[in-house]
Amino acid sequence: MDRMVKVSFRGKETKEFLEETTLLEVSHNYEKHYNYPILVAKVDNDIAELSDKIFKKCTVDFYDRSSTVGNTIYGRSLQFILIVAAKKVLGNEAEIVIEHSMDKGFYCEIHNVDIDKPILKKIETKMHEIVKQDLVFNKVSVSRFDAINYFKKRNQIDKVKVLKYISNSYVNLYRLEDIYDYFYGEIAYSTGPIDDFKLTYIKGNGFVVSYPSVYNPECTLDYVHRAKLFDKFLDYTRWGQMLGINNAADLNDVITTGKSGELIRISECYANSQLLEVSNEIVENKNTIKVVLIAGPTSSGKTTTSRKLETFLQAKGVKTHQISIDDYFLDRDKTPKNKDGNYDFESLKAIDVNLFNKDLTKLLNGEKVLMPQFNFVSGKREYKKKWLQIKSDDIIIIEGLHALNDDLTMVIERNQKYKIYVSPLTQLNVDNHNRVHTSDTRRLRRIVRDNKYRGYNASDTLHMWKEIRESEEKNIFPFQDDADVVINTALIYELGVLKTFAEPLLFSVDENDEVYPEAIRLINLLRNFLPIPTDDIPQDSVLREFIGNSCFK
Repeated sequence: MDRMVKVSFRGKETKEFLEETTLLEVSHNYEKHYNYPILVAKVDNDIAELSDKIFKKCTVDFYDRSSTVGNTIYGRSLQFILIVAAKKVLGNEAEIVIEHSMDKGFYCEIHNVDIDKPILKKIETKMHEIVKQDLVFNKVSVSRFDAINYFKKRNQIDKVKVLKYISNSYVNLYRLEDIYDYFYGEIAYSTGPIDDFKLTYIKGNGFVVSYPSVYNPECTLDYVHRAKLFDKFLDYTRWGQMLGINNAADLNDVITTGKSGELIRISECYANSQLLEVSNEIVENKNTIKVVLIAGPTSSGKTTTSRKLETFLQAKGVKTHQISIDDYFLDRDKTPKNKDGNYDFESLKAIDVNLFNKDLTKLLNGEKVLMPQFNFVSGKREYKKKWLQIKSDDIIIIEGLHALNDDLTMVIERNQKYKIYVSPLTQLNVDNHNRVHTSDTRRLRRIVRDNKYRGYNASDTLHMWKEIRESEEKNIFPFQDDADVVINTALIYELGVLKTFAEPLLFSVDENDEVYPEAIRLINLLRNFLPIPTDDIPQDSVLREFIGNSCFK
């Protein structure tokens, strides 16, 4: 007699299914609850592919592309479709390299074969053909050594090297048509739901693949080229290539040969060279520039960047003054609230913008100003005889969430402002087809810092992340194009260091916690990197802002 299994949807609606029913079949019963095709399942708080089967009583939920989990899987599945389509159009010698995130999509390059707009259009057409066929992504479990031999025969050395550092006896490969690939995360069941995307030619052999985002899941928006951000990403990629470090395995090679200390010193010099260039530009235009404004998403290293830039400018004879936007918070009882009824400290309306601009005007006119200090315990602004007066050739440095928004500094002429956008634009990927998201680097930094300095555990930070990202989409990213310069605070070695601090914290997340799947995803990411000791990391490194022992208190 066939055995039936009870399945509860979101802990409420319960139905019975035959044992070994696939999650794909189960999902058909709940499609009405989703606006887009279901891509992946959650079974008893574990992420499971739709090809997996049910064997026991369980609780299920599903994700479509409007969710963070589903959108990640949508993008990963789209990458595989791109890889297969490019090889069908260009031949097996074409090597597709997924480089980095770019404007709600990802930037790619094709090596060994030249492309142009017409060729890229052929690849896009082939991708649509694959989608219309609704081909199944077949998952196969093979021994790690068989996988290494497979990729070695196809000269995919990046895969060979990354599998070398995986301790598992068996690994999962995915097959689409006659092409196998390795991904460290889940894939959709079939190509059919991955039906919305655009390819935009950039230059040379590079192009961007755009697709619906969590913030706009309805359709793929046209790609907007952000030249400063793009060029900074590209510069860092080329720099990594010069060092011979293109992916996790290359970094692991450096570690296993005992050269991590040397790499740390080189990486820190590269980071400082950016600040040197910026300080030179500010000094050259110090007769015009009066205010330096620094902003970037969370855990970008804004505090260290502003303090180090101040040091560089002072070394060149320029006197600087730091002003904290936080000191201009409205008193707590006047702070606006969000839709949930909580204080919205992220809103520009939480800042006394009028007072901030009055004080700036006085300072730039050479007047002596009594500066406020915000008491976060009492929730009130206080004055403690902290006076500030600046000279005509001094420079004010302002770092904060809204620094790039002209509404914050509305009384200052644009030519008097020098705007700096700061972000860790991660260059280092796992391999040619598995990228490390920039937001993951920041997330790991934030987990480590929150635990060390704020008493939060990894679960607390992961629970906050959705709200953090929404604030960035609203308050940071819309203003990044107006920056005069982009500073990349990513350090090529840092994931090896963050692994040491973040991995134990991630393991502490309870398996019943809502964010447990995300913790597991980050653990699986970090497993691709060997640990790096902190001994050689200088005290003025941006990484010290998160792991501790920074000289900037």
